[in-house]
Amino acid sequence: MTAFKVALVGGLRGQDVPEWVSERLRAENIDFAARECMSRQELAEIAGDADVVWVYGDHQTVYAENLDVLARCGAIIRTGSGTDNIPVPEATALGIIVANTPEAISDSVSNHAIGLLFAVIRQIAKQDRLMRRGVWDRYAGWPDWHLSGQALGLVGFGHIGRLVARKMAGFDMTILAHDPVVPAEVMARFGVQTVAFDDLLAQADFVSLHCPLIPSTYHLIDERALRLMKPKAVLINTSRGPVVDETALFRALNEGWIAGAGLDVFEQEPTPVDNPLLALDNVVVTPHIGGYSDEFYDNFWRFSVETAIDFAKGRMPRSYVNRDVKPRWTLAERDASGD
Repeated sequence: MTAFKVALVGGLRGQDVPEWVSERLRAENIDFAARECMSRQELAEIAGDADVVWVYGDHQTVYAENLDVLARCGAIIRTGSGTDNIPVPEATALGIIVANTPEAISDSVSNHAIGLLFAVIRQIAKQDRLMRRGVWDRYAGWPDWHLSGQALGLVGFGHIGRLVARKMAGFDMTILAHDPVVPAEVMARFGVQTVAFDDLLAQADFVSLHCPLIPSTYHLIDERALRLMKPKAVLINTSRGPVVDETALFRALNEGWIAGAGLDVFEQEPTPVDNPLLALDNVVVTPHIGGYSDEFYDNFWRFSVETAIDFAKGRMPRSYVNRDVKPRWTLAERDASGD
């Protein structure tokens, strides 16, 4: 009988595969191969006979036109949360499950979203810049917001959105959420009110984005959406840059449609130094580091290895994005009542 094989095809960026990874997989009778694949031919050589193809982070080799070389593939693991670098519709049509590992970064990203919110509403970044220039002026960076009694709107209510809701629950806020794939009863268990997208934008004092980048969310926050928001509203984006139309956001911030923004992600990354958003005083920016922490690498490896072992043992993964897939394999379903 041919051994179950997992092929890690790229995304390491010079990082070595920890020794324990291959040892753990071998202990489960899983063949493991790793290579930074930069072409269709390299992908075929290492992963053509793999049961699971593993993509570490935002690596770009597994294109739709390359899926045909993955003859045995029944699952693709994308380490991390976003799967916009994976051809999900084409994989779904072939019966390939697209798994991800949002739990590896969800705690850090939720903390970062909250941190950006506080940095904006408490004017921390602006005050820091002023003091470093020798300006001691409390009125120049006045924190013109408060939290108690305000409404926080979460667009997307997966792992990260739920953690944000739980962590912000102690601030005496109303928490609203919109997610077309999460039942209202699940949101209710987190003390969150389910609302329509437009209602969330109109009612929330602070809007935090936690949705994946898929065709329906590209430029979800456009001019129409921004004009629905309150003039004192703050937008936080730790999801994906193209969820927000940056041209419209610049106008909204510059012309006062909304009051501030905290951005960890951008339409183009690295974002150009002449991006007009970087010149605005009411914007706090970071370079797509929301998921990073002292636990980042350990979590990235561990959750992916556990997902690979799940597949080898005939179990559905903890998280996968193509819920409508008809898998090539027969796998035991997990209890998804809390997911």
